[in-house]
Amino acid sequence: MKLPDFAGNTLAAALKAAPLDALENRMLLCHALRLTRVQLITQSERQLDAAEAALLTQLYERRLHGEPIAYIVGAREFYGLVFKVTPAVLIPRPDTELLVELALERLPQQGSLLDMGTGSGAIAVAVAHTRPDASVTALDASADALAVARDNAASNQARVNFVLSDWYAALATSNANAQAPARFDLIASNPPYIVAGDPHLSQGDLRFEPVDALTDHQDGLSDLRTIIAGAGNHLHSGGWLLMEHGYDQAAPVRALLNAAGFTEVQSWRDLAGIERVSGGRLV
Repeated sequence: MKLPDFAGNTLAAALKAAPLDALENRMLLCHALRLTRVQLITQSERQLDAAEAALLTQLYERRLHGEPIAYIVGAREFYGLVFKVTPAVLIPRPDTELLVELALERLPQQGSLLDMGTGSGAIAVAVAHTRPDASVTALDASADALAVARDNAASNQARVNFVLSDWYAALATSNANAQAPARFDLIASNPPYIVAGDPHLSQGDLRFEPVDALTDHQDGLSDLRTIIAGAGNHLHSGGWLLMEHGYDQAAPVRALLNAAGFTEVQSWRDLAGIERVSGGRLV
């Protein structure tokens, strides 16, 4: 697609000529010119100079090539908060807000929560921001992801303890010399669950996201199995395990939870009516 020459255009004319939908056009123009949405409106007759036009063209070329707009502008809103995102982490999605809501409903006062595979920190930061009384720990096997998550905790004034860990590996079975508490009132996770070779991995935004955060490179259930198998050693009695999973994985995840001895096993549907989160309670 041939892009218009934005040089000399007013902001209003640039918005009208731009090739994306209205929302993305506004986002890219605001990002390129470092304007708020209100400033974009109040300065609608301002003309773009050559440097601004060149930057805007570069951003549109990236988007038309398929790069997610969240990576281009470096941010995404989640649970009413703004999160920094980079190609080191998955882009937070509205579906995952269901997991946050379910965790908040089940987390007791002064309770403790472990977010496994935190990525951008979206789950942990959203919970810690909403419930400052809670003790929130977040782990990830990627140091680059943890750096992004730490920035998001700081920018959203959320108190979170971050741990570099391959699932439970860095968590002790007792509190002695542990980087984090051994047991929690609730474990939440949005792990890699896309089956290896799934065609979606080479389509849309997923092409640009970290593949190890998307797929377990196996049947899509191996990381969920690991989380379920280890949860008994890291939950208090009566604690909840809640996990996001794929659109067709609810039944097998419930079976795994039942086999591991969890009670009150169930699945919850997202806004599209898809069983998106499953969980159970430790006896």
